[in-house]
Amino acid sequence: MASISIYNRGGVEVGKYDIEPTDLAPSINKQLLHDVVVMYQSNLRLGTARTKSRGEVAGSTKKMYRQKGTGNARAGSRRSGIRRGGGHIFAKRPRDWTYRLPRKAVQLATRMALAAKLRDSEVLLIDELAFDAPKTKDMAVILKALKLEGSTLLVATADHNVNVYKSARNIDGVEVAPVAGLNALNLLRPHRVLMTKAALEAVRSAARKSQSTAKESKAPAKAKAPAKAKAPAKAKSAGAAAK
Repeated sequence: MASISIYNRGGVEVGKYDIEPTDLAPSINKQLLHDVVVMYQSNLRLGTARTKSRGEVAGSTKKMYRQKGTGNARAGSRRSGIRRGGGHIFAKRPRDWTYRLPRKAVQLATRMALAAKLRDSEVLLIDELAFDAPKTKDMAVILKALKLEGSTLLVATADHNVNVYKSARNIDGVEVAPVAGLNALNLLRPHRVLMTKAALEAVRSAARKSQSTAKESKAPAKAKAPAKAKAPAKAKSAGAAAK
């Protein structure tokens, strides 16, 4: 069982947390991680690009010069896409780039991304992270004590904490997200991940629940008991048969 050091706000080790990457995901599927990250990046596209076709640009539709006898190549109107000021041959149109992969695949990719960070020793645990009021200076002191300054960082908390968010939002390269807001993209993008112990516990419990549900769904259905044979019909009495 691998263990991660738990630090306090002053950067002093105060304990150990035992966890294996397999506790979050049985394996790390790079293709699934790639597909989910591409999905998130595609969903960030605005899709508002638009250019004019040859039917939309200003200009005459008259043929520029006669077809033969000039020594030049054949040419149509000045709106042609091969001429300056003409329309685009394959004009861009606004489109929606968003799409969605299956929910369970996206959730599994999130756990795989965190498992990959744990395997590469890029996750740092802190016992608790809370502020009485937003204070960027206090957050900067904590990051310096943990030797996390100067690198891209994701701070993950168990729940949405307004004071933590406001204390870190002005620090360059630092992003704050609750456990409910974690995904494969914001986990893989930064170099390091700072998590509270409660946040890691929440992710771990969700992984246990998901794995137990998957095992139950894969379990074979119970075989039905064989139907009892019907008793033979009673023979009619001899008197009744004679009638």
